[in-house]
Amino acid sequence: MLDRPPSGERAVVVQLDFGQPDLAEQLEELRLLVDSAGGVVVAEVAGRRASPDPKTYAGKGKVEEVGAMVAATDAALVIFNHDLSPVQQRNLEQALKCRVIDRTSLILDIFALRAASAEGKLQVELAQLEHLATRLVRGWTHLERQRGGIGMRGPGEKQLETDRRLLGNRVKLLKERLRKLSRQRGVQRKQRMRGDILNVSLVGYTNAGKSTVFNALTHAGVLAADQLFATLDTTSRKLWIEGAGNIVISDTVGFIRDLPHALVDAFHATLEVATDADLLLHVVDSASQARDEQMREVNRVLAEISADQLPQLVVWNKVDLTEASAGVEHDEYGNIARVRISARTGEGLELLRAALAEQARAKSLARRQAIDEAAFLAQNDNF
Repeated sequence: MLDRPPSGERAVVVQLDFGQPDLAEQLEELRLLVDSAGGVVVAEVAGRRASPDPKTYAGKGKVEEVGAMVAATDAALVIFNHDLSPVQQRNLEQALKCRVIDRTSLILDIFALRAASAEGKLQVELAQLEHLATRLVRGWTHLERQRGGIGMRGPGEKQLETDRRLLGNRVKLLKERLRKLSRQRGVQRKQRMRGDILNVSLVGYTNAGKSTVFNALTHAGVLAADQLFATLDTTSRKLWIEGAGNIVISDTVGFIRDLPHALVDAFHATLEVATDADLLLHVVDSASQARDEQMREVNRVLAEISADQLPQLVVWNKVDLTEASAGVEHDEYGNIARVRISARTGEGLELLRAALAEQARAKSLARRQAIDEAAFLAQNDNF
């Protein structure tokens, strides 16, 4: 696991323009990521390129500019809001004489800080080790040193080969532990899904307000901070809905653009709660200028975990920060498609509860019809 960076670690951040339309939003998101990791942005370096430089990603002139900024601000860290190859990262560290990390490493570090449950910690460690495996060569200066002899890991085995073997063994062990936890979770889910109870999962972009919505509905008291990835571990609660009875609602990890694939894979056990839901509450920060892009990113990750075909109810959150008011929007078939609320003020929560009640009654009716149809078919088979 990565150690938490010292509080207030000074960082220079780099955001290059390759023609993206939402650079300002990406840079603001990077600032929030650094803050969530416990760092302080002391300088920002921007630039425009047609394509990344194969050696240093940013090019010689831009690297010199970053180096000057590091020296001027006494920064200890440079963070690229892009994915760097192992070679690019190594070359940048040699040129800048300080640590250099990319967007994936930053997100992995935040996940390491946030993981609280045993399963969450296993998932984060797995993602970190799989990321490390792609760049293990970067930090080693003793590749030719041989380790051999009695009691050693293998006569003639190079240090790098040894480290790769040990890393592979650890990854295999973590995957097996997570498979066992996933099987246990699957049994519990099947037991919950046998009845009429509606299973709802909250999904959405990180910091869209999922945990605030969850707390407002269930009074669960889970952490709801103005930080990215405040929630990593899934929390489920029963919720009584007037006119529909109990439903089960689950809060899940937030998504983000360019979410590292290793994290999606590692957190598959956690995200299974979304794939097995009857309904996804897609919470959107309606006050964000990047909300459309954020919704697309959430739907992309849902497709990656095979949850994109599940029914969605869009929750347009934070209307108190916009000119909109609480309300309900219907699709062309008359079904509720979007509910506008403010989880912070409570405005529109009764509309959301009513929408959930409608979904719960529909599931109960569909299940009774299925039971009646099965009984009718069984009765006919007996004649």
